[in-house]
Amino acid sequence: MTATAEPVAVSAPAISGSPPRRWWMLAVLALAQLMVVLDATIVNIALPSAQHALGFSNTDRQWVVTAYSLAFGGLLLLGGRLADMVGRRRMLLIGLAGFAAASAVGGLSQGIWMLVGARAVQGAFGAVLAPSALSMLTVTFTDPRERGRAFGIFSSIAGGGAAIGLLLGGLLTEYLSWSWCLFVNVPIAVVAAAGAFVLLPRTDPATGSAGGVRLDIRGVVTAGLGLAGLVYGFSLAETSGWTDPWTLALLVVSVLLLIGFVLIERRVAHPLLPMRVVLDRRRGGAYLAIALAGIGMFAVFLFLTYYLQQTLGFSPLMTGVAFLPLVGGLVICSAVLVPRLLPRVGPRPLVVTGQLLAAAGLLLLWRLQVGSSYTGHVLPALIVMGLGLGLIFGSCFNTATSGIRQSDAGVASALVNTGQQVGGALGTALLNTIAATAASSYLSSRQPSPAAVNAAAVAGDTRAFLIAAGIFLVAAVASVLVLPNGPNPVQ
Repeated sequence: MTATAEPVAVSAPAISGSPPRRWWMLAVLALAQLMVVLDATIVNIALPSAQHALGFSNTDRQWVVTAYSLAFGGLLLLGGRLADMVGRRRMLLIGLAGFAAASAVGGLSQGIWMLVGARAVQGAFGAVLAPSALSMLTVTFTDPRERGRAFGIFSSIAGGGAAIGLLLGGLLTEYLSWSWCLFVNVPIAVVAAAGAFVLLPRTDPATGSAGGVRLDIRGVVTAGLGLAGLVYGFSLAETSGWTDPWTLALLVVSVLLLIGFVLIERRVAHPLLPMRVVLDRRRGGAYLAIALAGIGMFAVFLFLTYYLQQTLGFSPLMTGVAFLPLVGGLVICSAVLVPRLLPRVGPRPLVVTGQLLAAAGLLLLWRLQVGSSYTGHVLPALIVMGLGLGLIFGSCFNTATSGIRQSDAGVASALVNTGQQVGGALGTALLNTIAATAASSYLSSRQPSPAAVNAAAVAGDTRAFLIAAGIFLVAAVASVLVLPNGPNPVQ
């Protein structure tokens, strides 16, 4: 990696407009991002109710989540490049319309495979929507001070949206029905599309700056299959084990496809992912930090949800409420502290501090026992964790698109979402396996009883928290080594 950033292309000026208009544009883009992030957790809350209503098996249940992940993870780079080539505003509107339509079909599902198909289509349009929104933000806010504030708000939604999804999913499932966890996307998409149609400029910088660029078909195929295979391989490892022959074969083939993708991108005239995007030390370090945060953050949302509901007896709605302190800490750091500090000190001290805080929060959760309380044990950990994640996401979302060429903004934005997606999938498989092994080991030396089963579940949860803390510590070391000193370059 090189320490110098790519020069900003002068052929594609940033979006102009009065500050009030830009901030309304931010509201539209943040709303679109919120819809995509919500779906990562809101459907998980509704899944037990959906399974009961539609009568599908536990084996088929995983496909409701996996279908979305495969389409979303596999098509993100293509979605980002299309935003660069076709136009960000156009692709954003297409993504909103498609996502809303698929959500409506999913909510009306009469069987498992109708629901799975709708989720796959959701993921495909989400892969268009997410990078379009972030790349539009990138080319809209170029003043360092405004950019810091805008990215702080946007990243707080991207990081805290999963917790908001838990709250909203519990509320809708408890008082309406599981279908509304999908229907809720329709009014959000309508409001965001109306705002985008009115506020976002019709003359899109992406169209001018990417003129003459052709779509890299070989890159699309190898990246799409490689990323989708990697996500599915991690999902298969969660259910079948890491030593399962199909799991190993899928992971090996996926890695080979991604290696082939890199080799293609180094030689092709119009690469899907120009290597200059990732070989810059600032951007590369930000992508790595986001991916590792996705692995570690998963432990909080999944295993703490289990702990709150199974051990402390929280309802789904109360579980969502319990995560609000994490969201509060995340918003304070990403939307208030990072915009003030990032232009002065740069990303490295902020990201490393955030990773150390996140590790400290997880170490507090590692000490949980069956008799621990929410206010005395869980709450302090969530506050510390939220502050740490706010520093990470607030700094990395800004840094991952800093100094980027206008014509590369879409694919650079897609890499941010790809890091989160692949990191979350790896975290799901890795930490679930570790938790299950720890729980089985605990039970193997004890007489089976309800109390022992509950204690075994807590033993599995806390082991996952410990490993996740270690991941954040490794991430801190990597950030010290990769991220350079000093502020990000001015756009």
